[in-house]
Amino acid sequence: MDFKRINYSSGAPLEDKAGYSRIVKVGPFVYVGGTTSVQPDGTVFGEGDPYAQTKYVLEKLLKLMAEAGSKASEVVRVKVYATDMSHCGEIVRAYSEFFKEIRPLCTVVGTSGLNRPTQLVEIELDAIIGAAI
Repeated sequence: MDFKRINYSSGAPLEDKAGYSRIVKVGPFVYVGGTTSVQPDGTVFGEGDPYAQTKYVLEKLLKLMAEAGSKASEVVRVKVYATDMSHCGEIVRAYSEFFKEIRPLCTVVGTSGLNRPTQLVEIELDAIIGAAI
């Protein structure tokens, strides 16, 4: 099969500066790069609140995925990076609001830090268009 590649941007200035895409779609496969709770004005949403940051990031990602023709029910893998593993309960609480019934693969990894000290969570998603349950 010959799949066409389409790159999508979230509009974040760093994407052009560093040379990366927020989403890459290849045929029915949708790959969403690591995304944090940085708002369009450059501030971090939900400072100090892992639940609020997780929810904000997932809402942001699903909106971007819709632009690529995908939806939450087609997500097959989620990778979460947390700066403090004691936040897992709050991260999972927000995550389950989106994926409890869909049940994609999920990995939560502890990391010593993200781009900004106020960022607590970074999330990646993989989806396959047409794989909805």
